[in-house]
Amino acid sequence: MIALTFSQDIDCILAGVIVGFSLGLIGGGGSILAVPLLLYWVGVHDPHLVIGTTALAVGINAFINLIPHARAGNVRWAVAIRFTIAGIIGAFAGAELGKAINGKYLLILFALLMLWIAVSMYRTREKQPVVHKTSKHHAWVYFYGGGTGVLSGFFGIGGGFLIVPALMRSARLPILNAVASSLLAVGALGTATAISYSLEGLVDWRIAAEYVAGGILGGWLGALSADKLGQRKAALNDIFIGAIVLVAIYMLYREMGYFI
Repeated sequence: MIALTFSQDIDCILAGVIVGFSLGLIGGGGSILAVPLLLYWVGVHDPHLVIGTTALAVGINAFINLIPHARAGNVRWAVAIRFTIAGIIGAFAGAELGKAINGKYLLILFALLMLWIAVSMYRTREKQPVVHKTSKHHAWVYFYGGGTGVLSGFFGIGGGFLIVPALMRSARLPILNAVASSLLAVGALGTATAISYSLEGLVDWRIAAEYVAGGILGGWLGALSADKLGQRKAALNDIFIGAIVLVAIYMLYREMGYFI
């Protein structure tokens, strides 16, 4: 574990609160802020350590959020398990590839991914989710699961913003069941990525615990705020999209320097 000051410990918890709050308030995509917050706000400068640690924190929080959905009967377990099995294999492969890439280049790719996510969220922010007419076949579930697993492992992200539409396409799940079922995959993929990174000492358990604690509190606050601010969800989405763009630009500036 790296040595943190008391103020950095507090910053870790607050960063977890921010990530959890954005997830509870906005939904998919919130965990994308976990990596840049730990890098640039808390001040942990090893990109691979940051990715391994945040993957564990996001995975644990996903399992915690899975519990109420499971109790409510929203999880389609057969589909979720098939998707997750393929995703775990992909996550291990993606994590190995991510560890082999220079940290600076990995962060540049991460920033570009953030911009892509922002564009995708902007384009779909006012559209009603639909169930795609793709053939309901197990092969598609495994295919989408493996592909999203690779991306999740490579970037150390939960990938819910990818997994939910993938479940809707491959298994024709309604949005509620897709969101609930995705939490099993997000938790498992984050854990698989963290295991891969931990084998090389690239997970800080103390930071992960602080992130999880903050994430639980932030998620609760975000859910409460979502109920009160439901009529302003479109505006909140736009603000969050803008925040993702600004953070991505800042990452590119920090990592590319004079190239931009």
